[in-house]
Amino acid sequence: MKTILKYIRPKLGAMSLQMLIKFTGTIVELLLPWMLSVILDELVPAKDIKMIWIWGTLMIVCAVMAFVFNAVANRMATGISKDITRRVRHDLFTRITALSASQEDHFTTPSLITRLSSDTYNLHQMIDRMQRLGVRAPILTLGGIVLTFRLEPVLTSVLLAALPLLALVIWFVSKRGVRLYMTSQSLLDALIRRARETMAGIRVIQALSKTRYETEQFEKANRDVTRKERQTDNLMNITSPMMNLLLNTGLTAVIVVGAYRVNAGVTRPGMIIAFLSYFTIILNALMMVSRLFVMYSRGAASANRIAEVLNTPYEMKLIELPGDKTDCHIKFNNVSFCYNKVHNNLSNISFELRRGETLGIIGPTGGGKSTLLQLILRFYEADSGGIYLDGRDIRSIPYDTLHSMFGVVFQNDFLYSGEIGENIDFGRGLPEEAVENAASRARAEFISAYDDRFAARLAPKGANISGGQKQRVLLARALAANPEIILLDDSSSALDYKTDAKVREALRHGFPNSTKIIVAQRISSIRGADKILVLENGQTAGYGTHGELMEHCESYREIYRIQMGDVV
Repeated sequence: MKTILKYIRPKLGAMSLQMLIKFTGTIVELLLPWMLSVILDELVPAKDIKMIWIWGTLMIVCAVMAFVFNAVANRMATGISKDITRRVRHDLFTRITALSASQEDHFTTPSLITRLSSDTYNLHQMIDRMQRLGVRAPILTLGGIVLTFRLEPVLTSVLLAALPLLALVIWFVSKRGVRLYMTSQSLLDALIRRARETMAGIRVIQALSKTRYETEQFEKANRDVTRKERQTDNLMNITSPMMNLLLNTGLTAVIVVGAYRVNAGVTRPGMIIAFLSYFTIILNALMMVSRLFVMYSRGAASANRIAEVLNTPYEMKLIELPGDKTDCHIKFNNVSFCYNKVHNNLSNISFELRRGETLGIIGPTGGGKSTLLQLILRFYEADSGGIYLDGRDIRSIPYDTLHSMFGVVFQNDFLYSGEIGENIDFGRGLPEEAVENAASRARAEFISAYDDRFAARLAPKGANISGGQKQRVLLARALAANPEIILLDDSSSALDYKTDAKVREALRHGFPNSTKIIVAQRISSIRGADKILVLENGQTAGYGTHGELMEHCESYREIYRIQMGDVV
């Protein structure tokens, strides 16, 4: 909660004004039963019609004032909580986008989605209700008790006897409620993860006739969430029946004792009516308190989950390291890396590339090809060794500067719903000519077949174009800003050999000064590269030109034989 308090502090002035208005409206509301007792016990017996009208009018004015003040205060509370939540959600999203890949793996994407949506909503509800009920409920409770004590001390003692039991119930429920809500939100993370995985792989699931299996798995996760939420709700709902039981028992006792006192002439009927009115006010206020503790328990659990992300330290810090003058544009020096810090995914990888050269990377699935690209982008930190760009350790290069050097097509890249030109530009404000040139070099001629050309709209994930067309649009996006370094992770797997050859020709002649690293499954896509790196089980199985590897690398020759035929 300490982290969330810094978002509340700038609004303390507005919250103080809101609470003052709420306080005034609540005090005015508390005066109404007392005014009624004056009318019934003093003015009615005296048959003073004029004063009855005056006091009656005054009650109406107070009722209107209470309504207006409470409505204004509630409106202010909504605006304040909205602003606080908007700032929290903005900073949370900004922090999530700045997480390192390993930190994102730790939290998991479904959990981050839940924290950004469900948890911020719970926080909004807590802040809103704390402003609305946090002032009104205590004032109605304490003010009602004070006024009833002045009216009837004996009857008030009957009411006060129930309060310690109520406090005990609220303390017990709220203490356990926060833990249960934390667990419930974690199970909701798992449910969202299951739903995302199913939707992402729905075609594979249908193709393998695993719809029933996935439905059962989702239902299991759904039951876990439902069971925990039911357990949590059952605990939190103890407060309402317990408070009703205690307070209604007290109300019955008040009526019985009051009847005896009226019959004995110790008190008056109007006083009893006023007391019962205050008792109802106190009852409703205590019910508000119970709801407030429910909202606090849920909101506090969500606030802790949000604070976990906001307080996560920046893992990829800049380190001041001296640079060396060198002819190498990209250099890997004995780089090793492990995702789980148990068994290396990459071990002692070394290579050097001059500006404008091309490195092809090939090897079996799981060999570490995509991992190598993520290290050069500094999505993950290498465990040992060094990665250098123009002689500078990448750990000393600011992120914006580092990432602006690259044009990247990832293995599982995405297109969003919008115009083709917008997908290529990707919010960088590139000239129209640059977008068109990039599409031409990526051999995306199919765009010209649309009447709207670059204004033609794509469905989410590019569902209305083929796999090869998607890859050409993604390639155009990577090339549009004329990057220093081009990283292509299996970006031509859906292209036919002829188009693939044209794209490679365009890269060679259109970007002579850009250093290129191309991950491919087909030897034909990289055989013309200046250097080829063969990876197996995260280790270098071969490094050199196509000719050198054909002569000295058995793994490379085997891949060539499988794809191209017998070695000659």
